[in-house]
Amino acid sequence: MRTARFPVFLVLANLFWAGNFLFGSVVVEQLSPFLMTALRWAAAAPILILLAVIVERPRWREALREWPMHLLLAGLGLVCFCIFSYEALRHTTPADASVVGAINPAIIAVVAGLLARERVGWRRSLGILVSLVGVLIVISGGDPASLLRADVNEGHVWMLGAVVVWTGYTILGRRLTTGPVTASAVQASLTTIVLAPIAIPQLGDVSLDGAAISGLLYIAVFPSVLSLVLWNVSVKKVGASTAGVYLNLLPVFTAILGLAIGVALGWPTVLGGLLVVLGVTITSRSRRTPEPLTGGR
Repeated sequence: MRTARFPVFLVLANLFWAGNFLFGSVVVEQLSPFLMTALRWAAAAPILILLAVIVERPRWREALREWPMHLLLAGLGLVCFCIFSYEALRHTTPADASVVGAINPAIIAVVAGLLARERVGWRRSLGILVSLVGVLIVISGGDPASLLRADVNEGHVWMLGAVVVWTGYTILGRRLTTGPVTASAVQASLTTIVLAPIAIPQLGDVSLDGAAISGLLYIAVFPSVLSLVLWNVSVKKVGASTAGVYLNLLPVFTAILGLAIGVALGWPTVLGGLLVVLGVTITSRSRRTPEPLTGGR
C-alpha cells in the first residue's frame, strides 16, 4: 500500500473521532459512560470481524496466540479510553475535551522516544511544536494569560487520563504481529465478552430517544470501526510519533462540526487550526528513518 495514503487515513480517522465527541455528548446524557462503551463495542465487533475476514483473511488461532497483548490493548484503548472520554463529556464541552486530548501527540512522541526508541527528527519536532502552538491558541481563545487563570475542570482531568491510556495503546500496538483489522476485531470481541456480564443487567433501565440511538449507531460504525482500523493500519506503517501528530486535527474538526450545527467559530480557532494543519504537513513530509520495533517482527 502506498505511503501517500496514510496521511489521508489519519485525517479521516480524526474526522470520525471528532464526530464521536459531538455525538457522545448527546448519548452520554442518557447512558452511563460504562454502558455506552459496552454497547459501542458490542455493535462494532461483528462488523470488525466481517471486515477482517474480507480484508485480511486471518488465521484466528494465530491471532489469538497474542491474546494477552490484545486484552491489554483492549483495556487501554477500547475500555479505559472510551470511559474516560465519555466521563469527560459529562463535565465539559466536546470542544474542550478535544483540545485537551490534542496534547496526545507530544506525549506519544516523548514516550515513543524513551520506550520504543523511535527517532523523532528535527522536522517532526518542529511539526509537533507548530501544532501545539495552534492548539494552545484554540484552548486560550487567543489570550495566553487565560491558560494561567483557568480552573481545573473535572472533565479535563478525565480527558488527561484518556490521553495517558491512548498513548500506551498507540505504542504497545506496534508490538503485535496480528494484522491491524484482525487486531481491532479481536480487541472489540474481547471487550464485549468482558463487559457483557456487567452491562446486560443494566439494559433493563435503558430508554433512548431517536437522537441518542442515531448517535450510538454513528459511534459504533465510524469511530469504532473505521477510525480504529485506519489508525492501526497507519501506526504500523508510519510510526507512533508521526501518526500521533495528526491527533492535533481533533479540536479543529470538532470546531468545524460544531460550526455546522450553529456553534460560532472565532478567529483563534481559525488561526489555531491553520497552525495545526501546517504542523501536520511538516511532520508528514519529514524524511522517514527506520524505526526499530521492540517486538512483533
